[in-house]
Parts: sequence; C-alpha cells; structure tokens
Amino acid sequence: MNDVMETLNEVVEYLQERGVGQVDCGVILGTGLGDLASKIEVEKEWSYNQIPHLPVATVEFHFGRLLYGRLGGKWVLAWQGRFHYYEGYTMEQVVMPVRITRLLGGRAMLISNAAGALNPEHDLGDLMCIEDHINLQPDNPLRGPNVNELGSRFPDLYRAYHPGLRAALHRIAGAQGTTLRAGIYASVAGPHLETPAEYRYLRTIGADAVGMSTAPEVIACAHMGMPCAAISVLTDACDPDRLAPVVIEEILATAQKSEGALSRLFEQLIVELDEALVA
Repeated sequence: MNDVMETLNEVVEYLQERGVGQVDCGVILGTGLGDLASKIEVEKEWSYNQIPHLPVATVEFHFGRLLYGRLGGKWVLAWQGRFHYYEGYTMEQVVMPVRITRLLGGRAMLISNAAGALNPEHDLGDLMCIEDHINLQPDNPLRGPNVNELGSRFPDLYRAYHPGLRAALHRIAGAQGTTLRAGIYASVAGPHLETPAEYRYLRTIGADAVGMSTAPEVIACAHMGMPCAAISVLTDACDPDRLAPVVIEEILATAQKSEGALSRLFEQLIVELDEALVA
C-alpha cells in the first residue's frame, strides 16, 4: 500500500473509531460561508488539528472544523474551512477532504467558495452555479504515480459538475425565489488578486468568475467517481476598467449576506439528493 492510501486510511479509521458511520454527502464550506453548519444536527465535531495527518486551515476567517451529523434527513460530513494551495500545502493535502469523504461512503460532494465576478451581467452577492471550470492552478492532485485504489490514471472531466445536481439546484433556486446564475469558474493559485490585464485575459478565455480553490477538489471527485456540484458567491467586481482597491472585510460581508440563500439551496438539495443523483 502506498503512502497516500496509508495516510487516508489512518484518518478514516480515526473518524470511524470515534463515531462516524454512514456518510451520504460531504460539504466543503468556503470563505465566510459557515452558516450551513448551524443547521446540522451535530453528532460529532473535531478541530482539524485533532485529526491525524490533516492540515490546519491557516486563513483567519476559515473555522477549521469537521462536523458530522444530520441535515435534510441525510448523514453529512461538513468541512468548515478548506485548504488552499497558496497556503503552502501540496495538492494531495488540498484534496484530502474529498478523498476522506468518499472513502467513508460519501455519495456526493457539495462545494462553496467566494469568487470575483468577471461577467458584467452578474451582481455582487449573486450565487453562481459552476457549470464548468478552467484550471489555472500550477499543480494537479493527480500528478505522480496513480493511486489505483482511488481511481483510474486518466479520469474524464466531461461531466465534472454533475448535471442532475446542477439541474436540481436551479429548480430549487427558482422555487425559493433565489437568483442563481450559471457560469464558468477560473481557478488560480493566489493569494494575490489579479491585475487588470489578467482579468481581461480571464474574461477573454471564457471565465465568468475567478477564485483560488475548487478545481483541485473537483478533479479529485472525478478521479474517485463522486458526483459534485459547486456554487460561488460573487463577492467582488473584477471589471478591469473600473477596478477599485479590494477590502477583504467588504468581501466577507458580501459573502455573509448570501449565506442564508446558499444554505437553503444546499439544505434542500441534500433533502432531494437521491433523486438528483439519478437525474
């Protein structure tokens, strides 16, 4: 057994020995998007630094907690705070939440992030269902010898974002009266924000939003055959001709204003998970 699987299996065994049983769905909660955690009937909870081999989220506005409990009638593993490549972690570390969730039996992964709005038709605070991504990260979680226990050497990403989950999100958003955009997400390394020329480039190649996460986790989902869906909260305007200095506190405030709508979407999707996965 290789080192990757030994590490993952030790984490899985640690969680199982401490009460994690059935897992229906995993959720990765990004920047300023922790509201869904308050809706979970928590059975078990850990700080990341309590779990062997798990990195510790270094971004100050990420909680760094793993929650296990019931939501929408399903057993959920919620990662409240993610790991980023720009924090100095390897891509293997970045995607550990995906792999651990799948090895515990997770049937789907829901992902959220805060992103910059490149599409001028999208407004700050809007939610955007990611239809596809452009991966501009400098590394890949699948680089190196393939771990056959996790998936095949050349996974296909033609349906990286599950059509049934996406369709369900749009239908639920309509029923809830929530505006849900659809678009392409560009994933960059960060941690700096982009120059005006880089924003123009990203718009030219077809991106509607830009952020510093998500693509690695989605690649890991595809590798393991786990359906996923992702929503961006558009927190800052990236119009290269009308840029203003970014204030992180304003980005967080925008994300927090959208927390309720995002939480309601994900909660109802979890209720309807079985139907969405077969659509």
